[in-house]
Amino acid sequence: MWEAMEQLRSAFDKRGGPTRMGRGDVRAAIIALLAERPMHGYQIIREIEERSGGAWRPSAGSVYPTLQLLADEGLIAAEEANGRKTYSLTEAGRAEADEAADRPAPWLATERGAGGHGALPRAGMDLAQAAAQVHRSGTPEQVQQAVEVLDEARRRLYAILAQD
Repeated sequence: MWEAMEQLRSAFDKRGGPTRMGRGDVRAAIIALLAERPMHGYQIIREIEERSGGAWRPSAGSVYPTLQLLADEGLIAAEEANGRKTYSLTEAGRAEADEAADRPAPWLATERGAGGHGALPRAGMDLAQAAAQVHRSGTPEQVQQAVEVLDEARRRLYAILAQD
């Protein structure tokens, strides 16, 4: 069972972590989020991760330099309160956000990059973790029930592909 779990995990986890996006994507995501409301850097990171379903979590090393660049370009302004900088769009930043409004949000690129199936790898990983937990903690009867559930899930997945 552990071999099968490892195969499933490796099939979905080729890169070993969240999707890595380009600097232009970080920039576009920051502008899109700040168009909604002012935020500090950590809020931006969390919001991108949440909106991408965990597939993309930009690092502080990509977000904060991008915030500084946007400030240098006059697209955002920072206001310090309680030891935190909160960023908001300037008029020029709002104009750039309006221009980009018809494009898909950058955090959706993780789904496009996976052929529009961004939730499938996460669901596979979640399933593998649950099966591993049953294997570790379950009674022999519970393990057998889990095997039956997984066998049924496999059959149903292939049935989906057979439709058309």
